[in-house]
Amino acid sequence: MAETVPLVSSQMPKKKKKQHEFIITAKKLLKNKLAVIGLIIIIIQIGMALFAPMITVHDPVKQNLASSELPVLSEGHWLGTDNYGRDVWSRIVHGSRISLIVGIVAVSLGLIGGVTLGLLGGYYKKLDGIIMRIVDLLFSFPGILLAMLIIAVLGTSLINVAIAISIWSIPSCARIVRGSVLSIKEKEYIMAMKSLGASDFRIMVKHILPNCFAPIIVFATMRMATAILSTASLSYLGLGAQPPTPEWGAMISQGQAFMWSSPHLTIIPGIAIMLTVFAFNVVGDGLRDAIDPNMDI
Repeated sequence: MAETVPLVSSQMPKKKKKQHEFIITAKKLLKNKLAVIGLIIIIIQIGMALFAPMITVHDPVKQNLASSELPVLSEGHWLGTDNYGRDVWSRIVHGSRISLIVGIVAVSLGLIGGVTLGLLGGYYKKLDGIIMRIVDLLFSFPGILLAMLIIAVLGTSLINVAIAISIWSIPSCARIVRGSVLSIKEKEYIMAMKSLGASDFRIMVKHILPNCFAPIIVFATMRMATAILSTASLSYLGLGAQPPTPEWGAMISQGQAFMWSSPHLTIIPGIAIMLTVFAFNVVGDGLRDAIDPNMDI
């Protein structure tokens, strides 16, 4: 009688498989030069936000009219001062905190709402029609106008800006998640889980949602760019950060009256916004390409 040989599963353990996929994605991302530049910019901005008190000397809101409108590379103020004598470098650094915090809060709230609606709409056919009509209704408003309408109702503050941007983010996220759920729920392993009596909640949270992470991460990264730009736009219009808060959009609004005498008051915060939005966009593009299985390693 022939000796029986135990069958060895050819499947890679889940932990190792995830680590392997992460390494492949990281390698693809690091081959994208623009994405690497974007990552460096984001890391620098996070560092500025975390260590703002350590890398600045001057109080970002303290006025010194005797040193107002100093040009760039002035002694003690290497990015100059504004019309109230406040150090521009300090305001830019502390402004990075506001941009990141508002962006993260807005995107996080948008993801919570969008992922929930997308999961429910994609999994339950009866809810799909209702949820998608709500999403279509939100899509019928231009994003910035919808945010302005919400702020007009709630009032002008950075908290309300984050809420407004998060509501604006929900329909796009819901559409993306719904599309992923519709394809994943037809897979054989989902059918097997249903036949084994697994609850809908368990199937959605443990088996469907983890397989939606790739498009969600890409969406969140690119949405950060939109959130930061929208925060600056709303603050520029006077609907977000209020003086003397060092927010980039508000700094441009305050500095535009001195565009000819002190152009650095608008150019420097404008460059900060441009670099940050560029960084998140190229990293989002890089992640999308890296996660795409059709791309070569």
